[in-house]
Amino acid sequence: MIEQDLSIEDELDAEIILADQRYEIIGDILCEVYQEGSEKWTLSDMLDKVFLHNYLGIPVFLVIVWTMFHFTFQVSLVFMAMIEAAFSLLGGLTAQIPVPWLASLLTDGIIGGVGFILVFVPPIFFMYFAISILEDSGYLARAAFVMDRVMVKMGLHGRSFIPLLIGFGCNVPAVMAARTVDGDANRLTTILVSPLMSCAARLPVYVLIAGVFFPAYAGTVIFLLYLLGIVFAVVMALVFKKTLFREESAPFLMELPMYQRPTFHGSVVHMWERGVLFLKKAGTFLMLGAITLWFMSYVGPGGIGVSVEDSFVSILGKAAEPIFAPLGFDWQIITGLIFGLLAKEFVVESLGIIYSVEGNLAIGAALASSLSTVSAFALLVFVLLYTPCIATVGVIRRETGSSKWALFSVVYQLILAYAVALLVITVGGLVFV
Repeated sequence: MIEQDLSIEDELDAEIILADQRYEIIGDILCEVYQEGSEKWTLSDMLDKVFLHNYLGIPVFLVIVWTMFHFTFQVSLVFMAMIEAAFSLLGGLTAQIPVPWLASLLTDGIIGGVGFILVFVPPIFFMYFAISILEDSGYLARAAFVMDRVMVKMGLHGRSFIPLLIGFGCNVPAVMAARTVDGDANRLTTILVSPLMSCAARLPVYVLIAGVFFPAYAGTVIFLLYLLGIVFAVVMALVFKKTLFREESAPFLMELPMYQRPTFHGSVVHMWERGVLFLKKAGTFLMLGAITLWFMSYVGPGGIGVSVEDSFVSILGKAAEPIFAPLGFDWQIITGLIFGLLAKEFVVESLGIIYSVEGNLAIGAALASSLSTVSAFALLVFVLLYTPCIATVGVIRRETGSSKWALFSVVYQLILAYAVALLVITVGGLVFV
């Protein structure tokens, strides 16, 4: 045991020794070629004094992230309204088709499902646009450096922040990025908490619910959800390190890039490269899911063309309704959460199909009549924390080489999501009596 601890310490010190020797060589070279003059502050020095400050660094990071989400939501509103109006008009045309099942498939299935998902393309694209600006400017690397201080103080691996940061885009590459984390225990911990980060697939749910129940503070609510994802990832990682895994944290060594002025063209290109993946997903996987979900809502034990209340999708949702009764979720929302296990976009897509209405306002009215404000926030928290999509579970299985850890990630996130949502309902019920 003592030999094992010494080997770990030697492994941890190796990187520090390597860094010291590297900068010692650099210092020797500078002594020969560098002629000291009067001290001159550059813009980069002044920015780093603020962004990397021991006390100001994290508050500045939080303000920048809040601004990003506020910008994303506010700028997207007009584009969302335009897309919504276009699909509403198209839905009115397809509803006139004389063949009932075809009219229902196109109107309620394709337009009500995939069409409604496409309404949320603007906030996804603008979020990627804002992230690309932060990345190209050189600030994103500094954010990782600032957050590393907090993570190391809590006994976590510094390099874990990079996979967590990638998780804002998609949890699948975030889990794969955990390969860069040293130590089996540190890597496994990072893999298990990475899905707690809010991926882009959750954003349509956030925008829909926050826009309906918190219209004046939608951007702030979305920011809080992303912040909660970081908080719970850190807390659960700390719990795992204190219980399941025990391994020393390694230092986080990185060279900060120079500050650069982001170009509009470069940011747009990065936005498109990332956002087009969502469009491809909507045109393939989500389209197939919409057709499947529509079929289940159109067919029931009584035959074809039954009402949604008598369909197979209703049977599925109502079977789990007693479990979610304490959270205030009805069978429509429960069905959305069940299909959300395949992909988080299905939560919104299923609501569009099940409610059999087109447009954000119509679905918003249906949600407002079935959820209280407290239950709506509990739903947002549940979507944030509950089991990742099936693709992420598959990657966890592949990266860990064990079905046990993939199953563990599914179970613990379900329990965590339910417990925290129930806490929101309990506390909210006491506050808003």
